[in-house]
Amino acid sequence: MSPTLLGALLMTASMASFTLNDALLKLTAGAVPLAQLIFIRSLITCSLMLATKGRIGTMHFDIARRDWILIGARAATEISISYFFLTALFKMPLANITAIMQVVPLAVTLASALFLREAVGRRRITAIVIGFAGVMLIIRPGAEGFNIWAIYALLAVLGVTARDLITRQLSPQVPSMTVALSTAVAVMVSFGLVSLFGPWVSIAPDIWVLIISSAVVIMAGYFLSIWVMRVGDVSFTAPFRYTQLVWALLLGWFVFGEWPGWMTLTGAAIVVATGVFTFYRERKLSAA
Repeated sequence: MSPTLLGALLMTASMASFTLNDALLKLTAGAVPLAQLIFIRSLITCSLMLATKGRIGTMHFDIARRDWILIGARAATEISISYFFLTALFKMPLANITAIMQVVPLAVTLASALFLREAVGRRRITAIVIGFAGVMLIIRPGAEGFNIWAIYALLAVLGVTARDLITRQLSPQVPSMTVALSTAVAVMVSFGLVSLFGPWVSIAPDIWVLIISSAVVIMAGYFLSIWVMRVGDVSFTAPFRYTQLVWALLLGWFVFGEWPGWMTLTGAAIVVATGVFTFYRERKLSAA
């Protein structure tokens, strides 16, 4: 198997893992208060990260003060993402929220041009505008299907965009696992404190299975996403991120009996097409 093909398969498997994680959390169906759920899942994730230290990636904490400030800012965005995304996930069809999240690469490209002064040509700007039009088809402002949960999903997109911009500012010497663990700890502590102001509930065995499986699957997704960066051509494998939408459609159909309407599918197709185009343009410009 060529490194490029291996990279594509790893990216696809990574997206499958992240989507399965979402489905597992959605299956808890509000049986556990959100703050308690995120705290427990984060606690398990932190434990798994510490248990696998050195196996997935290097981890050390000898980092410059500037990078610690950026890691703290990144953790703050992750806390907001966890709240908005999971709240929307419990209220929206899996494929719908996944389709909305696919606009993140376009949003990051636009934000990089606005805030980091990165060069973005006319063609990519056009693709971004068309991509956001696709999102409008998905959420349909003014239509009966539009509600506060669609706004929560868009707020999650803004959070992920800010998180990725902050991540770009980190020094290359900062280990990914250090960033991941620091973020997981911040999320765990934050929602642990919030959970103290509300009732805790006893968790049924089947819900424990879902939560633990979610933590294991998201760790697998993180491991695969790191592995894919070490093999093959990243610019070639990046568009395979959009296979996440395929997994969301399949899981939404088989697990939750959900299937999006034609406007949602059309909007999702537009977002994916424009996203792939921007990856293609970036790859072509990088090779020039």
